[in-house]
Amino acid sequence: MLRAAAVFSDHMVLQRNKKIAVFGQGVSGKEITVTLGQDRAQTRCRDGKWIAYLPEREAQENLCMEISDGDERICFTDIAIGEVWLAGGQSNMELELKDAEGGAALLTQGSFPRIRFYYTPKQAYMGEHYEEEERRSHWEQFDEKAAAKWSAVGFFFAEELARRLQVTVGIIGCNWGGTSASCWMSREAILSRELTRSYIEEYESSALIAKPEAEQIREYQEYQRYQEQWDQKAAAVYEKEPMMPFDRVQELIGPCQYPGPMNCANFTRQAGLYETMLKRVMPYTLRGFIYYQGESDDHKPKSYYALLTGLIGQWRQDWGDDTLPFLLVQLPMHRYQHDPDTKSWCLIRESQMRAYQTLRGTGIAVAIDCGQFHEIHPKQKKPVGERLALQALAGVYHLIPEKDAFGPVYRDFLYRDGGMEITFDYAGEGLVCRREKPTGFELAGADGVFREAEAVMTGNRVFLRAEEVQEPVMARYLWTNYGEVTVFGANGLPMAPFRTHKFD
Repeated sequence: MLRAAAVFSDHMVLQRNKKIAVFGQGVSGKEITVTLGQDRAQTRCRDGKWIAYLPEREAQENLCMEISDGDERICFTDIAIGEVWLAGGQSNMELELKDAEGGAALLTQGSFPRIRFYYTPKQAYMGEHYEEEERRSHWEQFDEKAAAKWSAVGFFFAEELARRLQVTVGIIGCNWGGTSASCWMSREAILSRELTRSYIEEYESSALIAKPEAEQIREYQEYQRYQEQWDQKAAAVYEKEPMMPFDRVQELIGPCQYPGPMNCANFTRQAGLYETMLKRVMPYTLRGFIYYQGESDDHKPKSYYALLTGLIGQWRQDWGDDTLPFLLVQLPMHRYQHDPDTKSWCLIRESQMRAYQTLRGTGIAVAIDCGQFHEIHPKQKKPVGERLALQALAGVYHLIPEKDAFGPVYRDFLYRDGGMEITFDYAGEGLVCRREKPTGFELAGADGVFREAEAVMTGNRVFLRAEEVQEPVMARYLWTNYGEVTVFGANGLPMAPFRTHKFD
């Protein structure tokens, strides 16, 4: 039976100015012909799979595609040639437009014909309904019902690109809340790095995965039924007392069992969604990736740089292009009221900045000011999407200067006059404090004990001094899971958190 991959449908967006990969399944040995307008490509189906490559095209609208093996024919209509990006990550990329600040008004009042969205079906394992869910998936155009479930970050990113580029922008959503980066990588890639190997070793050491697959699935389904009821009870508790400590909630309604038994049916298992979601849209021709993730890896923050760079390398390799742009969001401020400040998010943010600074073709949207206290899912998603768009407009499309896409980023320091002077890139027009005085800066001496520092800003420099630190050795800024953000560039973008010396 001739079939195109589920990501091909009416209203799809194909990438302009690149060879276009079209792929699917069929009868081995048959010749497959793909036609798009006046363009035509042929290939042969081997081992039940086929892939053809159409030539590059400029941006266009209202095209039709026909796929034929001589006996069967598939037709797709209303195809746009424009810009295509894959939106990966976890819950803050997944957060829907209807739940984002300003999203409801856009859904009822807005019209965005140049934005289209495909959501990769969220499937944790290849069960009996897997193919049915794929067949039901399709590219969507903007309307109140469909766009309500789109990624808010993806939408705001696409909106800005469509406005600036004047072409149709397609977003492929491939994300799931609560997932580690290790969910979106292959087992082999995770094992290939010493710092990430423990993810697989811990999963495969579980006695749960030794059980028959049917039993694993049954146990996970039992957990899902329990957890659904627990979530409903918890929602009722939090509605009455939003700041109730989590331990107290469990005392009242029973233990939270999330994320459930770690077995073949659990969506948080290592390398799982790589197989059941990411590979299903691979290698659809893209301009690049946008990525918002890291929250679920804060239990292993010292491994995150290796994990993130491994993921970037694997995705580029899987798409057959080592230069594919990868734009990531640096985590915002976050801490639950009753949690200690573990500094784990500081290390994740540092790893994200380091990945940007060490890997070519990457960008970073600093979102430190877009968090909410006691809320891991901040609703302010428009600035996040727009900052990702700035990264694309500067680093990918080269339509704006790099300085317009960044707030101040730490460059270097020098010791003078009993303090430390810090110099920043992207601060040529000066630094701006949005409070009575800049806060969040700290100094430490040789003892490694950090003290709050007084900060004096001049041009692209900040001079730090602390009475309790007579001979400063190192400095840092916003080295906290959650704190007040006070310093911005003249362009309104926040200063990125940093530390001058790395030690753990």
